[in-house]
Amino acid sequence: QVALVESGGGLVQPGGSLRLSCAVSGRSISTYAMGWYRQAPGKQLDLVAGISTSGNTNYANPVKGRFTISRDNANRTVYLQMNKLKPEDTAVYYCNGLLREIGTWGQGTQVTVSS
Repeated sequence: QVALVESGGGLVQPGGSLRLSCAVSGRSISTYAMGWYRQAPGKQLDLVAGISTSGNTNYANPVKGRFTISRDNANRTVYLQMNKLKPEDTAVYYCNGLLREIGTWGQGTQVTVSS
């Protein structure tokens, strides 16, 4: 059984930072391109950032220059460093495979950016 557990979210003021973690159990992530996604209330699920198996990264335009995705294959963990947060970054953040799902979607982690 593959499980994805996201953590690290919280309430932060505009301009602040958070580091999200996605721990994957039950399967190696080394052969999967991985991604971070987010869903704001009433909106669709959007891809925020992706990282290939070789470490190449890509980002959605709204987060370019502010977010950084990284991976630790040995620990089966994917990270999302989020800096200069804006209120429009408020959403539930999820991780999963980028081109194919690695497992059942987790519960996500809530990020709220508000003063």
